Amino acid sequence: MNNKYKIAVYAICKNEEKFVNRWFDSMSEADEIYVLDTGSTDNTVKKLEKLGVHVTKKTITPWRFDEARNSSLELLPEDIDICVCTDLDEVFVKGWRNELEKNWQPDTTRARYDYNWYIDDEGNPKINFYIDKIHKRKGYKWTHPVHEVLEYDGMENYTTIDTICLNHYPDREKSRANYLPLLELSVKESPNDDRNTHYLGREYMYYGRWNEAIDTLIRHLSLKTATWRDERCASMRFIARCYTNLKRYDEAKMWLEKAILEAPHLRDALVERAILANTLEEWEDVKKYCLRALDIRKHPKSYINEPFTFDGTVEDLLSLSYFKLGYKDEALYWIKEALKYKPNDKRLLSNKAIFEQFSNR
Repeated sequence: MNNKYKIAVYAICKNEEKFVNRWFDSMSEADEIYVLDTGSTDNTVKKLEKLGVHVTKKTITPWRFDEARNSSLELLPEDIDICVCTDLDEVFVKGWRNELEKNWQPDTTRARYDYNWYIDDEGNPKINFYIDKIHKRKGYKWTHPVHEVLEYDGMENYTTIDTICLNHYPDREKSRANYLPLLELSVKESPNDDRNTHYLGREYMYYGRWNEAIDTLIRHLSLKTATWRDERCASMRFIARCYTNLKRYDEAKMWLEKAILEAPHLRDALVERAILANTLEEWEDVKKYCLRALDIRKHPKSYINEPFTFDGTVEDLLSLSYFKLGYKDEALYWIKEALKYKPNDKRLLSNKAIFEQFSNR
């Protein structure tokens, strides 16, 4: 094949030697590969250089992801046509370059493509959405200290390429301790940025800072630019989680009802409402919200969706509610449906055995 475009991969890294070989094999379809190492103390740099990767070392102080990304982008020669930004814990499905060549046009500025952000231990994608870190060389820069995004100095022309897939295999033991102060800085720098205000509220929730999370997420909902219904729904769900942890269940229910109305096309709020009802042993509500969730069959490509919406959780909760309500045959039916998602789950198998003792089937 005669390549139409000159393509370069660029990345930042620090102490990721265990990912180097796998990542390089995935990225080797590019013409050039450039990495900015921000302070590795292991063999990351040696391994990259041995494979022929262009490596530059630079310490970013104080640390910001956008500055690091921009510094890595600056490593690319000016004659590169297409820039591909990845991280070392990501892997392209082979053949990605050919698909990019086929779909990229002379006036294309950026590409969005399939991204499996979370893959379970059995290799099943659980959180999947579009990502868009492939772009032309000129006119782009990264902004925000964390959860950094690309900004373009002109009118963007996207192409969507469903035949390119990037898989994420993160080191789940890696600390994310610097995220919170960076998010606080990001919101301080851009107080009206809705996306990072949402992220900051979510981060406070992760840290168990319930009241700060509630206040921040409510502020997110008040911003004029906070118009994406899926993300607004998520903020409402997170507020409800905070109230649940504060044992203020009526307020949690109220916010989940708001979330359901905000994004009626999503299962997420309905399933969270069923989970809360299960916690409170309100079995009729568990059944009601699960059945409503099952009416929604489409799983949208969005980073905001929760894994529990399409992983058998709904069927599991339904089986429990039917059993508690005295419908033993229905309980057995739904536990079997749940087991289709997790056939080796010991708890589900145990429940199935119990239900079988009471069922007429």
